[in-house]
Amino acid sequence: MLNTVTLKREWFSNVKADILAGAVVGLALIPEAIAFSIIAGVDPKVGLYASFIIAITTAFLGGRPGSISAATGAMALLMVNLVKNHGVEYIFIAGILTGILQLLFGVFKLGKQMKYVPRAVMMGYINALGVLIFLAQLPQLTNVPYTVYGITIVSLMIIYILPRFTQAVPSPLIALGVMTFITIFFKLDVPKVGDMGELPTTLPFFSFPNVPLNLETLQIILPYSLTMALVGLLASFLTAALVDELTDTPSDKNQEAKGQGIANIITSFFGGMAGCGMIGQSVINVQSGGRGRLSTFSAGIFLLFAILILQNWVKEMPMGALVAVMIMVSIGTFRWSSITNIPRIPRTETVVMLTTMIITILTRNFALGVVTGIIMSTVFFSRQIAQLVFVDRVLSEDGNHRTYNVSGQIFFVSVDEFLNQFDFTELVDSITINLTHAHLWDQGAITAIDKVVLKFRRNGVQVELIGLNEASATLLQKLTMNDEINFSQN
Repeated sequence: MLNTVTLKREWFSNVKADILAGAVVGLALIPEAIAFSIIAGVDPKVGLYASFIIAITTAFLGGRPGSISAATGAMALLMVNLVKNHGVEYIFIAGILTGILQLLFGVFKLGKQMKYVPRAVMMGYINALGVLIFLAQLPQLTNVPYTVYGITIVSLMIIYILPRFTQAVPSPLIALGVMTFITIFFKLDVPKVGDMGELPTTLPFFSFPNVPLNLETLQIILPYSLTMALVGLLASFLTAALVDELTDTPSDKNQEAKGQGIANIITSFFGGMAGCGMIGQSVINVQSGGRGRLSTFSAGIFLLFAILILQNWVKEMPMGALVAVMIMVSIGTFRWSSITNIPRIPRTETVVMLTTMIITILTRNFALGVVTGIIMSTVFFSRQIAQLVFVDRVLSEDGNHRTYNVSGQIFFVSVDEFLNQFDFTELVDSITINLTHAHLWDQGAITAIDKVVLKFRRNGVQVELIGLNEASATLLQKLTMNDEINFSQN
């Protein structure tokens, strides 16, 4: 329940900075939304409408104040074949289903699964995004007049030098305003925002997607919607996690999932494409002073205001100035500490971070990079845990009885390490395997226990298992192939 304290903290505790930061983000969203629309193969207004609606909706319903959500390149790339093969109307119905899946994800409180994404994977993902944001600016600096380079350099100087003297107004906003004025006043012949596509002239209106509502349509959109839902949530959760880190405040991942889902449902009914959290724009927001929900709301409102009311000015905005803002974003997004701290970070974590980063950059597929990183982290973790199996061997005074005191986690990866601790050729009458400080996790562990018991019994040695915890004993009873195994619990 939203109370007065929460309302003030999340909406009105940082009013001036939030509004100004939102203005910067709103301007920066315009060329990106147009570019993402072009990537998806749709009219620029599809991305612009989406950015406005998603930003406004998540400002109220998202789980991370200060985070920016809008149309994104990651989502646009997933829609290319759907638009190409079936038409633009199908991305709207797919967006509705995407939103429903994300809403269910939040309702069933699956956001906690984010904790299973290792920090090394997150760092690799974020670093890759920083590099890709920078690389995405290179086409705007290729085969262009030399004036563009001058605009970009001067803009960067304003962005980084001005804050040393004053922070009353975000330096990126000053850079954009000054460079736009100079471009208009001197009538500079340089690429401008207006060159990227036509801007909409009216508000979005409600329209149900013009597609047949049948099983065939569901079969067409379900694979796309499922992929977009997962990629969108992953991007949104990572964005929220980054803003958490930058602001040292928590977020509600389940509410974020619900907010993103509702936003995608709404935007799809108003002619917009599905979107998700934007790390780059969120970094702009935070670095410009944005902290609360008002900054996200302001970004959406200023975006709409800019494209409808200030359209003639926005069209004249030089791309070189926007490139400078995005270069600032790429530098701010990249986690430089992940490189400088390599000598102090475990080697396996460095490998995971670099692999996630490289695969994401080379394939431009964020999902593939993250999944690869998670798999590598799991393998490395399993190998480390597998090595932590210790067996202390104690022989009785008469030499007829051996006790094996086992400690550690016994599962499919650690089975070989476990089996190597037993001497099956030793001439004793009986042995005891003490599992008080061990845990049996899976069928591989039970199979290993069966194998140990069987080998000793073949040599005429009696075997007793003691100290099993309740979970291990239950698993042993269910999965053992040896009905005569003798064991006792703690």
